[in-house]
Amino acid sequence: MSESEGESERSVGQERQKRSINLKGQKESKLENVGILDKIKRLTNTEDKKRLLSNFVSLSVLQGANYILPLITLPYLVRVLGPERYGLISFAQAFIQYFNILTDYGFNLSATREVSIYRDDKEKVSEIFSSVMIIKFGLLILSFIIMTVLVFSFGKFRQDWLIYFLTFGMVVGQVLFPVWFFQGMERMKYITYLNITARLIFTVAIFVFIHQASDYIYVPFLNFMGSLLAGALSLWIVFRNFNVNFKLPSMADIKHQLREGWYIFISTMAISLYTTSNTFILGLFTNNTIVGYYSGAEKIIKAIQGLLSPVSQAIYPHISKLASGSKEKAIKFIRKIALLVGGASFILSLVVFIFADIIVKLLLGNQYQESIVVLRILAFIPFIVALTNMFGAQLLLPFNIKRLFTLSIIIPSVLHIVLLFFAASIFREIGVSIVAVFTESLILVFRMSGLYLFHKDLFLGLVHYGER
Repeated sequence: MSESEGESERSVGQERQKRSINLKGQKESKLENVGILDKIKRLTNTEDKKRLLSNFVSLSVLQGANYILPLITLPYLVRVLGPERYGLISFAQAFIQYFNILTDYGFNLSATREVSIYRDDKEKVSEIFSSVMIIKFGLLILSFIIMTVLVFSFGKFRQDWLIYFLTFGMVVGQVLFPVWFFQGMERMKYITYLNITARLIFTVAIFVFIHQASDYIYVPFLNFMGSLLAGALSLWIVFRNFNVNFKLPSMADIKHQLREGWYIFISTMAISLYTTSNTFILGLFTNNTIVGYYSGAEKIIKAIQGLLSPVSQAIYPHISKLASGSKEKAIKFIRKIALLVGGASFILSLVVFIFADIIVKLLLGNQYQESIVVLRILAFIPFIVALTNMFGAQLLLPFNIKRLFTLSIIIPSVLHIVLLFFAASIFREIGVSIVAVFTESLILVFRMSGLYLFHKDLFLGLVHYGER
């Protein structure tokens, strides 16, 4: 064989090898693409998964709006109104929040669970809807009477009575808006559409009507109008799209709903002792300006918590349904979500702690230098709350462990109030911030300990990272 023929043969061989490698690479690439497509398909291969994904997306969009829109209005409001006026509005909202809790009564969890179980039974759903709405309107009337008596009985409230009455409008809107119904039906898109519409109107109105500190009265009024509009539209959707028939419930139905929501109501009231009460009690012992410093930092923390709440809201009815069928499947699902939410919340908390000074200057302005320390102290609350929620609402309630859920809040809350009076009167906003973090941590420890001692199978199921 000549040298030139040998070279030609080698060239042909190399070309074949290259072609073989290319074909192999193309096959691997196709297999990878197929693998990715299969993973995507598996996420939506059942109606339940499609609904869960849709709910998560809807609530993520809502929380994104709840996060972005306040970030637009908050820097503007705190600067235009100043710490004192902004503190007054925050104090009024903290006061009125007690009536939100009373009218809610725990239905956002108990009624959500019932609707999720009976969602295919139109008659039963109508029965649940009617009973819950009747109770909520009764509690609304009671709340208004109590608020009126308190406002006109104490000078601190009486001098700004109009602020409190306008802020109460948010309670009316909350009663009208059956969030619990849409969550139970797993149709969160309606919550998203209505809330975003109301918030957009409120955001635009803030810049149109509020230009100086004396315009502070418009803030609760605009909130009232936005929540009223969203509530009225939500009822129209319930009757039009879900074929719900309102009928006068029996006394047995009313008693049943009151009984189902009782433990959650007590828990929620207890929760308010270490959340809403922080601002309220601080306002009783100090002044509106100091309340403004604390509220500014707290608003940032709540906005961050809001980023994570879509997960909790979207998965709760899904877990409730899983738990009624298979304990193992429910625990496995909760474990996966806990890892995701825990990791995300820790990163967010760490970022806030490190960049607290920049965040305060950017969002609140130079008038709120005192808020920097407060923000740093509160920074890890989103992480603690995320874990607490997984060991609480997402685990205890679907498995009907209501007693531990309630006690894990009541006992730390009572201690919180005792510490809060001492901290607010002596150490003001710094003391209140430290007590807030301590209480959140105590609730988490209480729930983990209770699960380990009395429901070890659930505890080990949640903390076990390997596949069963």
